[in-house]
Amino acid sequence: MLKIRDFWVSWRRYRFGMLLFGVCLSAILASPQVAMSTQPIPTVTTESAPGAEVAKQPLARPSKSPTLPTKKPTTLTATVKKTVLGNGMTVLTKEVRNAPVVTVQVWYKIGSRNEAPGVNGIAHQLEHMLFKGTKDRPIQFGRLFSALGSSFNAFTSYDQTAYYGTVEKNKLSSLLVLEADRMQNSTIDTEKLTGEKRVVISELQGYENSPSYRLDRAVKRAAFPNTPYGLTVGGTKADVEKFTVEQVRSYYDSYYAPNNATLVVVGDFDTAKLMAKVEETFGKVPRREIKVTKSPPTNIKPTRRLTLKEPGTTQLTNQVYPLPDANHPDVPAIDVMNYVLTEGRSSRMYQSIVETGIATSLDGGAINLAAGGWYEISSIVEVGKSLPKLEAAIEKEIKLLQTKGATAGEIARAKAQLKAAYLLSNRDINSQARQLGNDQTTTGDYQFTDKYLAGVERVTLADVQRVAKKYLQPNLKTIGFFEPTQITDKAAAAATGGKTADNFAPGAPVDPSELAKYLPPLDPDTSSQTQALPQEVQLKNGLRVFLLPDSSTPTVTLSGSIQAGTEYDSPNKAGLASLTAANIMSGTQTQTALTIAKTLESRGAGLAFGASREGVGLGGNALSKDLPILLQTLGDVVQNANFPQPKFELSRQRALTSLKLELDSPNSVARRKFQQTIYPKDHPFTIFPTAETLSALTAADLQTFYRQHYLPSNTILAIVGDFKVAEVTALLESTLGKWSTTAESVKLKYPIPQLPTQQVLVNPALPGKTQAITLLGNKAIDRKDPRYYSALVLNQILGGDTLSSRLGTEIRDRLGLTYGIYSSFAAGKRQGTFIISMQTAPEDAQKATQSTIALLKDLQTKGVTAAEVANSKRSIASNYTVELASPDEIAGATLGNAIYGLNPNEISEFPKKIQAVTLEQVNQVAKELIQPDRLVVVTAGPPKK
Repeated sequence: MLKIRDFWVSWRRYRFGMLLFGVCLSAILASPQVAMSTQPIPTVTTESAPGAEVAKQPLARPSKSPTLPTKKPTTLTATVKKTVLGNGMTVLTKEVRNAPVVTVQVWYKIGSRNEAPGVNGIAHQLEHMLFKGTKDRPIQFGRLFSALGSSFNAFTSYDQTAYYGTVEKNKLSSLLVLEADRMQNSTIDTEKLTGEKRVVISELQGYENSPSYRLDRAVKRAAFPNTPYGLTVGGTKADVEKFTVEQVRSYYDSYYAPNNATLVVVGDFDTAKLMAKVEETFGKVPRREIKVTKSPPTNIKPTRRLTLKEPGTTQLTNQVYPLPDANHPDVPAIDVMNYVLTEGRSSRMYQSIVETGIATSLDGGAINLAAGGWYEISSIVEVGKSLPKLEAAIEKEIKLLQTKGATAGEIARAKAQLKAAYLLSNRDINSQARQLGNDQTTTGDYQFTDKYLAGVERVTLADVQRVAKKYLQPNLKTIGFFEPTQITDKAAAAATGGKTADNFAPGAPVDPSELAKYLPPLDPDTSSQTQALPQEVQLKNGLRVFLLPDSSTPTVTLSGSIQAGTEYDSPNKAGLASLTAANIMSGTQTQTALTIAKTLESRGAGLAFGASREGVGLGGNALSKDLPILLQTLGDVVQNANFPQPKFELSRQRALTSLKLELDSPNSVARRKFQQTIYPKDHPFTIFPTAETLSALTAADLQTFYRQHYLPSNTILAIVGDFKVAEVTALLESTLGKWSTTAESVKLKYPIPQLPTQQVLVNPALPGKTQAITLLGNKAIDRKDPRYYSALVLNQILGGDTLSSRLGTEIRDRLGLTYGIYSSFAAGKRQGTFIISMQTAPEDAQKATQSTIALLKDLQTKGVTAAEVANSKRSIASNYTVELASPDEIAGATLGNAIYGLNPNEISEFPKKIQAVTLEQVNQVAKELIQPDRLVVVTAGPPKK
């Protein structure tokens, strides 16, 4: 799931870059809110689409301090057991007893690779249909999973479709029953398919809003005209519109079989008992003949160069080179090559292209799939800068590697980064299961990653030079350019109007008692674990640190918040807080940015800063033995950053380019207008950067802001991982104990927002877009408001996730107007907002808005039921336990509690407070906080015709 955490910066790189399409709204609606609640508002987990994002991390310096002891890393699959059932189903199990939770994943070997022209996207459409119910359970499966408190979703990729859920251990059998049911009994009929096709088309059209998505699609089609990998994973609107029930059912019958599936179970269970249950559920599903779909042979010559001239705000490039499949012995060397060229601030192309200003950003990566793959380099280029110059700079670095080779230091750094990335991406049970499922279905070997890492260790200098020569040949390259035809760096003009019509009658909400009829029985609850509480350490300079040892993996997570967010921007210096955070890793009094980067990257560690409304979030990951390096780097940059002029100029240019992209995004524009409409003009939350304010900033401004706000007394840290408290306490004293300043914290004034007297409609227009983003809401509560827990329970009923909530049932499932609709209470240090967000076709935006408002009126006047409240409380409490099985989530929750001034035991008391909420409290909150006749409604999208 994409979690909106104002204070948290994290990154994770998976071995295979899977283009993921799923049943739930994800990156389209994800953007920073005013503030984030301490505990995550439960929502359906979602994948990042389209494509996996790779963060470039500026990183730090060597230490002479002794390293902390750590366990010797073991293989990732040493305790995995593989079983093949009589019907051919592969079962992978791994007992992990760190928390009383378990994840269940079912991976089918069907993806866009199994499609032919004319039915492109049918695997993705089928994935959606498997949530629509079965013969014995004619109900939206998302509601069943939500009732179990599952963190769940599904995705379709090139080679596979996967369904996954993580629950408390006593619900393991329930998940197995539900997954086995939909493997063989899913209902695919005309009515359900017609409605879900509208949802899928809404999803696909949302991606069309992104120029980078359109360019990537065009390049893949041009480069791979003779293979299914040239097809778009999610499909095309034209093909989806023509899908018939017979076609979709045929794919279901052909591919959804136990002998074409892998079941992965990781977590707290007994293998022998689990396998008995697996035999009882999946073992009874009959095997089927797998009808392999083959595309007709073609011999179309790949297109090597193309240019898209379409509406947009900045230039883009994307180039690909064909690669072999995942099992090819060259794969480890190709990845090491990529790390030398593009990964991290010390990589060759980052230094020669991004740090010189030729491109605003540049990313690279190798994608190796079941039947082939590609190496890809993509970049963002400021309008007015030369695309041929960028292409030549990339070719220069490739040629240099081919002729001169890499250095021993570069190879060592790349290997360290790769190995650390795998350990850091396998810290929670969901990630471990995902690695196993992906390896088994893509390569046929669940132990592939262990062998791959051994292969990485064997890579030589000669290997890297050889694969660069072999695969990065100019005559194999397909390159695409995106040149915007409409350029603006101004916020979209917004039409403002009065009240919407509201003559829509919502359907009846789902009766939880009806839902209960279809839930499988739970196992006995034998869990006796209690959540460990963090230990607080406060240094003499006022710095607070929360420490939570966790020896489950030899890794550490560092998260933190500095009270130096964008709320401190003045109108004429908007963007100052963000630029300061972006430049803090650009050098210190004793180290350059490159020195810092090489130090951390050589150990596979990372540290990053990012400003949001209520603070600067900092995040770091490392192997536990490298925690001293991580903290020494942190100590240096927060005390000694020097903001060199050349780095500042580059970062400002990147900020200006990013601003153009934001103002071309319906979601970003809607968020900006929503904030500026809800809060008074002199409120800090209404201030956003413009091209004028960014251009006026100086490096001296950053230095002044840094000295004034980056104070130990303004900083809170949380460290979770494999360490001893006493040793880390001493380390904190040595690295951060001398951090001191004479500056005092700045106090801000926050005018109290008022409800409008009637509905306010704002309609910013963005030419060239295919989908509209609508936000509805108003002022709400802060985190310490006593109504917070009741608001969470209400929110889960109303719009906590798009598959089981009232909003999802009505707007998505019954009316088919949106790919996804969510509600949330953004409760932070200051008074936040109640907000509903959805994506629709422009012609459906008004109907979806009116239907939403009608539902809110119905909710406010009639209230919710006792059964809904009970179901919501169980879901939130269960999902909370599941979330805290992840070290990153523990770190985030610990930090959030401290930021908002809550008791440290809130991490264990939260479920009890949720369970204490009453029906009367929820209905009272609905009356007080939901004001349908006084909403702010912002719809950003294409101009009305």
